[in-house]
Amino acid sequence: MRESRYGDMRKILLALLITIVLLIGMLHFFTPGHLHFYHDTYRRLSYFPIVLGGLWFGLRGGLAMAVLSSIFFIPHVLLYIDKGPHAYLSELAEIILYLAAGLLVGMISGRQTRLREKYRLLSEKLGKSYERLHEETAQLIEAEKQLAAAQKFSALGKMSASLAHEIKNPLSSIKGTAEILVDDYPPEHPNREFVDILLKEIARLQGTVEDILKYSREKGAEEHLVPLSEVTYHVAALLEKPLKEKEIQLHLTGMEKAEDFPVAEGKLTQVLLNILLNSIDAVRQGEGKIRLTFVKKDAEGMIEVCDNGRGIPEQNRERVFEPFYTDKEDGTGLGLLISKKIVESLGGKITVTDDLDGGACFRIFLPTAGRDFDLVKVFQG
Repeated sequence: MRESRYGDMRKILLALLITIVLLIGMLHFFTPGHLHFYHDTYRRLSYFPIVLGGLWFGLRGGLAMAVLSSIFFIPHVLLYIDKGPHAYLSELAEIILYLAAGLLVGMISGRQTRLREKYRLLSEKLGKSYERLHEETAQLIEAEKQLAAAQKFSALGKMSASLAHEIKNPLSSIKGTAEILVDDYPPEHPNREFVDILLKEIARLQGTVEDILKYSREKGAEEHLVPLSEVTYHVAALLEKPLKEKEIQLHLTGMEKAEDFPVAEGKLTQVLLNILLNSIDAVRQGEGKIRLTFVKKDAEGMIEVCDNGRGIPEQNRERVFEPFYTDKEDGTGLGLLISKKIVESLGGKITVTDDLDGGACFRIFLPTAGRDFDLVKVFQG
């Protein structure tokens, strides 16, 4: 729209300059030759459209106005033909000056135009360079923050692993002692309840210690590969009791395709247990629904675990994979972190989004065992 208006304005200016040149030529033609003052005035007025043509339209504009002014000045020159060479040669010299003025002003204007365009392009280039520099600076700052966080978590992980290892041995002794007490207090004994509580809390502490040690452990040897369907049914069997206690419906979909998808048995069992236990905690008693779906495309697969629980706020979706972050009173904040580490060690990726039923939806993208993983290529649609 702006370019169209600019083009229309240039046409109007060009028409105005041509009209001025035509009017000056007519004034020359209809003014008697002996009125030298008027003709001298008209000559000087002719320089205005020539100069303006050069300034507005460059070299071509200046020369065009000079040529038009010369053409419309010729009838006036003819009036001096019969007065001798000294008279009409003086008038012809004016035409040469018109052409020289148009050429000179047009060249200067064209040079200024080229300089303006050059500076405009340079300004745009500098602007883009500034934006790129700004982005790279922001990336550098973010990288420094991530490095600092990584160093902090590395130190914290080493300290936690050392502390967990020191706790593990005496905890095993305490458990052994408590198990001896079980034999001394039969189920009907009034103190048996306290022994059961002691064993339960010891088991919980052992689970926390194991989580810390698993997070700190480096990648070990390759595990035995089994069909994903086998792992899924095994995990569902392990969770049968808590599912029944909360009256939760667990739906398994796509298991026929999972029979041909081999995975590391122990690692995937731990990942699915961590995610499903979170879903069990998140849903309401008697209203819970959990869907575990497997989708296979070419040589890659996606495991989706969705529930109708309370969901995860958008601002916390990245934090759920951070060390020690949890919204549960008795949580360690390591389950999802360990799950993410396991999935990434297998060449995959884990994400969390909203579910259509309002809860959370975890998606685990995995390559076939032994193949490189290309998430964008496989699941871009």
